[in-house]
Amino acid sequence: MKNLIKQVLRVLTYQEPPSREGFILKENYFDKKMADSPGKQPQSQEQGGQDGSAVQGRRRARSLRRAVVGPGNAGDSDTGKVSTILDRNRAAIEKIYGLPVNRDIVIRDYTIGTEPPVKSFLVYIDGMVSRADLNFLMQSLMLEAGEISRDPSASASAVLQRLLPGSQARVLDSFKDIVESVNYGDTAIFIQGSPKALVVETKGWEHRPVEKPRNEQTISGPQESFIENLRANTALLRKIIRSEKLYTEMIGVGKRFRSDVAVMYMVDLADPELVKEVKRRVSSIEVDFITDTGMLEQYIEDSPYSLNPQTHYTERPDRVASYLAEGKVAIILSGSPYALVVPATMYSQLHTGEETYLRWQYGTFLRYTRTFSFYLALLLPGLYLAAVLYHQEMIPTDLLLAIAGNREQVPFPTVVEMLMMEFSFELVREAGLRIPSIIGSTIGIVGALILGQAAVQANLVSPVVVILVAVTGLASFSIPSYSLAFAVRTYRFFYLIMGAVLGFYGITIALFIQIMLTTSLKSFGVPYLSPTGPRTYPGGDVVNRLPIFMQRRRPDYINPQDNIRAPEEPRGWVKSDGEGGGDGRQN
Repeated sequence: MKNLIKQVLRVLTYQEPPSREGFILKENYFDKKMADSPGKQPQSQEQGGQDGSAVQGRRRARSLRRAVVGPGNAGDSDTGKVSTILDRNRAAIEKIYGLPVNRDIVIRDYTIGTEPPVKSFLVYIDGMVSRADLNFLMQSLMLEAGEISRDPSASASAVLQRLLPGSQARVLDSFKDIVESVNYGDTAIFIQGSPKALVVETKGWEHRPVEKPRNEQTISGPQESFIENLRANTALLRKIIRSEKLYTEMIGVGKRFRSDVAVMYMVDLADPELVKEVKRRVSSIEVDFITDTGMLEQYIEDSPYSLNPQTHYTERPDRVASYLAEGKVAIILSGSPYALVVPATMYSQLHTGEETYLRWQYGTFLRYTRTFSFYLALLLPGLYLAAVLYHQEMIPTDLLLAIAGNREQVPFPTVVEMLMMEFSFELVREAGLRIPSIIGSTIGIVGALILGQAAVQANLVSPVVVILVAVTGLASFSIPSYSLAFAVRTYRFFYLIMGAVLGFYGITIALFIQIMLTTSLKSFGVPYLSPTGPRTYPGGDVVNRLPIFMQRRRPDYINPQDNIRAPEEPRGWVKSDGEGGGDGRQN
């Protein structure tokens, strides 16, 4: 029994291996800095035998690292240019991709069916190319094609001109550019005797089809959303905006893992200075990789420490198209199903695409409802605490007696009661998002009902507080921008605390500070509260939504090259027969 206990303890207890020289990690920058720092003195043995042995162990490991890792093992150098010798090119590709360990890379040897035949090989990443395009490419190269060129150095260009029917092909001579293209789904072709390689576009990785919007659903209007495929997203926009004036510029972002960013704008509408600033900010980002537009947004926004979103974040192509028609700029990242639109204002964060497709009376009503919900979600808990704690005279007597009667058995102060319910609601909201979608909504609704009912029956909170928290949560759900709704939820706690400490006076101070901070914000040079602060021409579509035939001018706070979007009377059928033509454009 005693031996069994010893064996169990030996298994469960960590034992340092007798020889630590078997696995030595390369010394990094921080190890070298700590070891070479003159100000760092080693610990003495008087501070404890265990600490001293640990320090000695680290020193021994550092010395062993220096012995094992020499200056010649620092890493691979630049691979350089393509060689005319096919075997050297193949060896370079195998070294770059770590073959045969790396099993995703496919190298296919073949002979071009020319007269005389030419040896070559192609390289691609399995799973990222289209099989149909690859087979078509192989058939074009391996069939007899006659004599393409007697000059070996010109064979790559000759193959491009005579044997490749595809339009997306390039001739490159740098391994860096070739590898970057192969990593993005292209196929590289190396030919014996040619100092250049052919790169053919054969992208064909799996992606989900275009679906309905998940977060910005509307009853009327288009029912398409962006997906993770960059070219599919740009095509969705071009399907809506069928104009040669729609420009798409590609910018590579990421040093280690490069991603493509598409900057789209109407060249005859967008301000050239705005386009230049967008491209400057995107191209100046120095980071290893960016996988989503949410990360890209944090690198290019004007005030990263503000809670207010300073770019418009949307998954709907129709909304992006409408912003492009106003003169704004769209930013689309490869691999992200969302697009960024700049500049953004506070009012554009409260708009939805559905208001444009409905009659102007319905759209205006929805705007007022959403604005009222915005203020409810922001100020309602703080106003309730301020009125109950400091300004009871402003509450009707019957309501005040009802509130006092309901709180008679509650052991907590009103502010603790409100904070507890607000945090509980946030927990239910977060849990509903993280639980699988099939049961998430059901769990959220049932959990909120059970928690609220149980808290009231246990006399932990009063029914009025449960109602207020529920109304506040519903109001926050009506805000269409997820980022703005998150900012409102965060600001609400500040107003709640200020109302509990200083009453209406504290809420007034907090509101004044927030207005000053919001007024000072800018989005790519545009004031955040435009067109009301500073006052500019709104374009008939801010809070009140005028009839669509009266929205003649574009918003002038983004300085569009053409301010007029429609003539004085765009409805030609209402014009009398005596009225002349002309579009009535006036700046």
